[in-house]
Amino acid sequence: MSWGGPGEPGPVALVGSGEYLPVMHDVEASLLLGRAPRYVQLATAAAPEGQSSLARWHELGRRAAERLGVEQVVVPVVDRVSADDPGLASLVKGAGLVYLSGGNPRFLAETLRATAVWAAIEAAWRGGAALAGCSAGAMALGGSVPDVRHPFSGPVAGLGVVPGLAVVPHFDRFGAHLLGRLAAHALPEGVRRVGVDEDTALVGGPGSWRVVGRASAWVLGDDGRQEHPAGSVVVL
Repeated sequence: MSWGGPGEPGPVALVGSGEYLPVMHDVEASLLLGRAPRYVQLATAAAPEGQSSLARWHELGRRAAERLGVEQVVVPVVDRVSADDPGLASLVKGAGLVYLSGGNPRFLAETLRATAVWAAIEAAWRGGAALAGCSAGAMALGGSVPDVRHPFSGPVAGLGVVPGLAVVPHFDRFGAHLLGRLAAHALPEGVRRVGVDEDTALVGGPGSWRVVGRASAWVLGDDGRQEHPAGSVVVL
């Protein structure tokens, strides 16, 4: 079974890196194909880095929307108060694609979880909009989110879109480092860890995923790792 059919939730994209950049243009275009030309963007994961970082993400998002020929809609959530603002939640309505970009995955999950904005995002996705998360955004979409900056502090509850997966982004660049930091976190029963290389995405869900982009996705287990290059279909 895959999401994205009539009357079903839209597809999910778990992206290793490259959000809003030309290298991932085709992925973003495919997610918007046949959907409303309304590109909803949340740079919330970068809020702890300050306004200059948020402004950078918003500008990258503007350029991406311009290349795609769609409307950019920035939802400027920076904390729990703004995440519960009904006015900001209303900006999500009519989305063709909702995108959570990179930064701090724990902060993103704790800021959005059980808020008005997240309820609006989940409703849009369940209504057929595509939902993408890159790097921190991809990690936050799982059932639990490790604190990679403080690996011994333990995980927090994620947003639960893909509760059976734990995403390790930037896998071809930082995979060994990230896996070392995640080693202290035992996965809940039934959860599988997947690595996603930079400029690459797993698109689909909940069980069947296609690898798209520059490189590969990896299914990680106690007995090693299995590579799935671009173009592969992965059943998870």
